[in-house]
Amino acid sequence: MIISDPATPVAPEQKPPSPALVATIRVAGVVISVLAAFCSGVLEVFGTQLRLGGVLIGVSVLAALLVNPAIAWFAVTTAGRLWAVGPPWMVWTGWMLFATGYRTAEGDYLVAGDDWIALATVLLGSLAFAGYAYRMILRRRLES
Repeated sequence: MIISDPATPVAPEQKPPSPALVATIRVAGVVISVLAAFCSGVLEVFGTQLRLGGVLIGVSVLAALLVNPAIAWFAVTTAGRLWAVGPPWMVWTGWMLFATGYRTAEGDYLVAGDDWIALATVLLGSLAFAGYAYRMILRRRLES
């Protein structure tokens, strides 16, 4: 028999959240992760030309390697499903592919073929999403 201290409040039994609330949180999580992936991609494309003392610093590559797995984690955690990594990954990669072929009014490409930082950002950023998804797949196989 467990005797509790009368001064300690006893938490009432919690009801499980309603299915509508759960669905709303899941959809909102995917939508927010898609918006974050797009904003991240835009900032990374325009950050490829950042220089420090005239030298390219490659902050976009680092941002893609750190931010993309965080976006994937957020999507999977809020949606509770592994497939949730797909929409932000597709939006980010789609934006990057669009940026590689888009010409400005002056005739410049957003992502030039000779810009190794931009090309590394595109490659490693997409691989960051893939690596997160692969890690989640392996984790589920080991748990079962």
